[in-house]
Order: sequence, then C-alpha cells, then structure tokens
Amino acid sequence: MARRSMTNTQAPESPSATFRVHVKPRAKVSKVLSVQGSELTVCVAAPPVDGAANEELVRTLAEHFGVPKRSVLIEKGQGSRTKLVRVVGPSTSR
Repeated sequence: MARRSMTNTQAPESPSATFRVHVKPRAKVSKVLSVQGSELTVCVAAPPVDGAANEELVRTLAEHFGVPKRSVLIEKGQGSRTKLVRVVGPSTSR
C-alpha cells in the first residue's frame, strides 16, 4: 500500500498589523484621533473601569479598519493607556 504524503491544507495566515495605541478615555466621541509613525491615538467614550475602555477601543478600531471585533486583539497593556494592539484581517492597510 502506497503512503500518501501529508500536505498542509490550512489557509494561509491572514495579514495582520501590530502597533502601539495611546488611549484617551472619557471622550465625548470614540474615534481615531491621530496617527504618528506606527502609533495611534484613540479617544474612547468610556471610562477606564471594568474593561469598558478596552471594549470601546476594540469596537472603535474594528470599525475604523473595517474588520470584525474578534480581529482586534490587545496584546499588551490591558490596564494601561498605552497598549500594543494587533489587527488581523484583509483591511489592515487602511
């Protein structure tokens, strides 16, 4: 009996971008305020209490980049105003 070679049938990895984000909580409106180099400044209309600002940051970035919320990952800095965020998906070059 001949042996079959095992091939990788997984889809190639989705493109992703990782960057620093400085978050300004308790703003009137959630929006990406500025981009300097590879760092974004984002205002969020939520207080930094019980993860509300992080949730609003994920929602705001997902809307900005045109990806689902599950595609925005806070890699580091969950309790800090400066975070390392990764966005996975086809629209990361916006």
